[in-house]
Amino acid sequence: MNFKKLFHMQKELDQRIETQHKLHQERLMERKILALLVEIGELANETRCFKFWSVKPPSKEEVILEEYVDGLHFLLSIGLELNITDLPTFHVLDASDRLTEQFLTIFNEASSFKDSLSVESYLRLFKYYLQLGKSLGFSMEQIYHAYVSKNEVNHIRQSQGY
Repeated sequence: MNFKKLFHMQKELDQRIETQHKLHQERLMERKILALLVEIGELANETRCFKFWSVKPPSKEEVILEEYVDGLHFLLSIGLELNITDLPTFHVLDASDRLTEQFLTIFNEASSFKDSLSVESYLRLFKYYLQLGKSLGFSMEQIYHAYVSKNEVNHIRQSQGY
């Protein structure tokens, strides 16, 4: 996946949002971390992996993929706050953990990152997030194209006063 291009696209969107909403003087890291956590929760909700009390199936694949890339937008935006504009090559393993355990690991990693704000912690969080995408059945190509598509939607939303 061309992470350098994704970071560039995210930077353009972030700059647009910061300009339109007059946020240049504000520190946004905590808000971005909270937004990421909310998106991860929305993703978990769509997978229904934790809903042991329900027989309703997960949402359609395209809904789950859209929620996944919503989280990716905030992960990239957080990386930009750390002056990261590309990522090392990750070897994304197949996860032996159940989805519920993977979501809990990601929440834990996000919390650890919030406390340290270190590049190492960020990279670990990003790797776990990519692993989750793989466990959800998404290829890197699917994720990339879904991100590009949702990024365009986000620009349109900004034009429409979202």
